[in-house]
Amino acid sequence: MTKSTRQVKTTFPQSSAWDRPGFVLWHATLYWQRAVAEVLRPLALTHAQFVLLAGTVWLEARGDGPPSQRELADHSGTDAMMTSQVVRALEARGLLQREGDAADARVRRLRATPAGRRLAGKAVEVVEAMDAELFDSVDREQLLHSLRRLAGRDDTGERL
Repeated sequence: MTKSTRQVKTTFPQSSAWDRPGFVLWHATLYWQRAVAEVLRPLALTHAQFVLLAGTVWLEARGDGPPSQRELADHSGTDAMMTSQVVRALEARGLLQREGDAADARVRRLRATPAGRRLAGKAVEVVEAMDAELFDSVDREQLLHSLRRLAGRDDTGERL
């Protein structure tokens, strides 16, 4: 047995993984993702489709016009390539429209269609109801504060 092998054996944690915040966060995230998928299934939306559709509606309502795909990806924390693929799928379903940008031909601007807005509204309702039930037993403000810090954000959601 080499010295490095002995070191690993003697330094490997002996306590339960359930005493490790990262392990617990991982399992909580998986549980939450399954719950979100379950409530979105009747609406024929994946979690990624929901995030990007609802994100488009939110950004449109609060921004300076329709968001670009890059702005949507940044807002959602999603990969640019995945965002493009999901946006194309939402466009094919008639939920989003992609338009060129007058100032930059490389930029694609996004608009939710009326059907997309209606579906986003329903999806937000069911996800928020599920969240309310799931997080009913915890101090929501403290949880949000802690999760924002772990995500490198302040209490307004701005990057630290």
